[in-house]
Amino acid sequence: MNKKILVLALIITAFVAGYFYFFSSKPLFNFSPKEFQQETKGLVNEALAVKFDYLSKNGNSSCSGAFRDSIASMPDNARLQGSCCSPMSMHRYSEQVEGLKKYQQILEIPPDPYDIEAKLAKKLMADYDNIQLTAEEQKAYDFAMQNSDEKGPCCCKCWRWNVYGGLGKYLIKNYKFTGQQVTQVWNLSDGCGGDNDHHHSS
Repeated sequence: MNKKILVLALIITAFVAGYFYFFSSKPLFNFSPKEFQQETKGLVNEALAVKFDYLSKNGNSSCSGAFRDSIASMPDNARLQGSCCSPMSMHRYSEQVEGLKKYQQILEIPPDPYDIEAKLAKKLMADYDNIQLTAEEQKAYDFAMQNSDEKGPCCCKCWRWNVYGGLGKYLIKNYKFTGQQVTQVWNLSDGCGGDNDHHHSS
């Protein structure tokens, strides 16, 4: 399954690279720029659909404390995949992945909230426990706690709460994120599943 995703990604990469290399001198496969964009978009959408199908049916994520505690012993290259609560929605999933592209230069922000490398999860969970915010920085964090869709980093205090809580602190401390910016990242990174907002944090 992961090989199929990789093959699709390589096809898209080769297609885009070929376009920029050749298009200035001659049409690539006789495609106009508009046709090229449509073809590329189609390939991207297909790759995303394939990944969604896999994650929505083969997730290992759980809200349990036992799962949260098990992350520390996972291999760094293991993946935390799938939704914690409700079934995933393709519509919402595509919106999230597209929205998170805005932050692709910040490597600590997972580009896919339903597919997170264990190594990054461990780092951010440690950040949640270890980063000390100043009084002013805490105001930004508190704003996100009050204004995010889940009223926190996740809908419940599971592993995502610690991971994205740590991410919030890291972004405030190292990138000077405002409360509004952390709120946006948390909203785009909601991993509860479903097509609607969740509000059952406790």
